[in-house]
Amino acid sequence: MIKENRFLVIGSNSFTGSNFIARLISSSYECIGISRSQELEDPFLSYKWTQAYRESFKFYQLDLNNDQDKIAALIKEEEISHIVNFAAQSMVGQSWDFPEDWYETNVVSISKFVNKIRDIESIKNFVSVTTPEVYGSTDGWVKENSDFKPSTPYAISRAAQDMHLRACFENFKFPVTFTRAANVYGPGQSLYRIIPRTLIEALTNGNLILDGGGKSERSFIHIDDVCDATLKICLKGELGSTYHISTDQSIQIIDLVNLIAKICNKDLEDFVSFGPERPGKDSAYLLDSLKLRNELSWKDEITIERGLTDTLEWMEENIDFLKTCKRDYIHKK
Repeated sequence: MIKENRFLVIGSNSFTGSNFIARLISSSYECIGISRSQELEDPFLSYKWTQAYRESFKFYQLDLNNDQDKIAALIKEEEISHIVNFAAQSMVGQSWDFPEDWYETNVVSISKFVNKIRDIESIKNFVSVTTPEVYGSTDGWVKENSDFKPSTPYAISRAAQDMHLRACFENFKFPVTFTRAANVYGPGQSLYRIIPRTLIEALTNGNLILDGGGKSERSFIHIDDVCDATLKICLKGELGSTYHISTDQSIQIIDLVNLIAKICNKDLEDFVSFGPERPGKDSAYLLDSLKLRNELSWKDEITIERGLTDTLEWMEENIDFLKTCKRDYIHKK
């Protein structure tokens, strides 16, 4: 067990958070996870897919909005060196319905929390897992120093959080690093995300509604590549810097759905219908990841075809359970 680096993962129930914990465990790091909800069922928590987590991982049900003193005390007691924050109100479309909740969690709570922990000496790096949504709709490949042009309450809240954390770094030397990943996918992801939602609808002869005909363009990156990059950024990233985590390939959503249909041996018309575009949806944002590749010697390894096959295999192995799960996002304040 590697003792000199002790990790706290905030948002350990999230798809990226749980997979990052699995990556830490496989690399022999001690880690603690916190989430406002109880641990999810095993198919959605990849760190439970191995028995090793029982020896090197501890979970606490704590809410970043309401339990900040307890979390700060835990950081001091455990002498945490690296904090990785995956927690956020993260659904873009639903942020129009409850903008105050997005601002409370993503801006106000983080601002208060940093004030409580910024003088804790053990902290070497607070990695803020943020989003390319802050850039708005863009042309070409976006670099880390591009201007913010957020177009939804979610994107506005994340831009404000990033700006506050950067101000803390510049004024108080709070050790923060930022990551922005392309669209992440892989085994264990919630069914309301586009790839698992497409797969489950294809496998069960359901109905997938594509906003705006699926014309938006995105880059998709496998969760294993994201976790590898995030660990490199934790340990070797330059404080105050932002790193993009992305492949150098992009795809229109309609073409992605067609590819999934082909893998599932389905015709598109069997399970897909088309709806109107949602307000504020960005037509494209594509992340230039040369900085991460050059500075930290990272590269993505998993092709979209291989990644989709991995995700399909996970879904087929757990299909009876997944059929009982909600397919739409349910907002929690």
